[in-house]
Amino acid sequence: MSEDIAGTIGANLPYLRRYARALTGSQDSGDRYAAATLEAILEDTAPFENNDPKLALFHAFHLVWASAGSPLGEPDSRLSASAQDHMSSLTPNTREALLLHSIEGFRVEEIGTIMQVDSGEAQELIDIAIREMESSVAGKIMIIEDEAIIAMDIRAIVEDMGHSITGVARTRTEAVDLAAREKPDLILADIQLADNSSGIDAVNDILAQFGPDLPVVFITAFPERLLTGERPEPAFLITKPYTEAQVQSAVSQAMFFSSTETLAA
Repeated sequence: MSEDIAGTIGANLPYLRRYARALTGSQDSGDRYAAATLEAILEDTAPFENNDPKLALFHAFHLVWASAGSPLGEPDSRLSASAQDHMSSLTPNTREALLLHSIEGFRVEEIGTIMQVDSGEAQELIDIAIREMESSVAGKIMIIEDEAIIAMDIRAIVEDMGHSITGVARTRTEAVDLAAREKPDLILADIQLADNSSGIDAVNDILAQFGPDLPVVFITAFPERLLTGERPEPAFLITKPYTEAQVQSAVSQAMFFSSTETLAA
């Protein structure tokens, strides 16, 4: 194996391990399949010649994964067990396409290359997974937003998806009080609030009360305040102006995976 190929594989290995964990529902199982992928690559590096190395790496993993029957591993935490339980109910191949798209950020045509299907089928697999997620997971959602029109719009989108709303908070204090009265299953939060308080601080206060497993989706005109390159960064961040589809997708995925950090860390 050339140094260039080895270096490229090493740079992308953390992302493959993250994906393998998400797919199998277990860190140990995911690492075993990642290791098996490396062994397969050592035997045949031809796919890396004249091909995008990251796509070739993920494609090699899929060959190993498929040859083993696409199994799920033993969950290594309550959260991974929850995510694994949900994913096991999805139509075959849809969870792979969904995770490649939502967690790893591959484009549809790249997913087609990895899974050896055409772009149309890859998009259909993603769409099926999203529809199945929306129909299988519903809960109580809290909105932290100081602009009344935007709050009403977000509320309508979320309620149309089948979720209930615990309430709308316009300030940090209101948000903490609202969460204390009724614990939400998910928080939709803006950053800049009515009294110049911070939605980030409000969310941190609420997570301190209920624990870090409560999923959060930030919808904000100030994404640079969260995308700082420092850990942790939110797994789900929507920039204003948003689309209805963006809100639907982020809410569905965050609810489905139970925690915004579980599959993104």
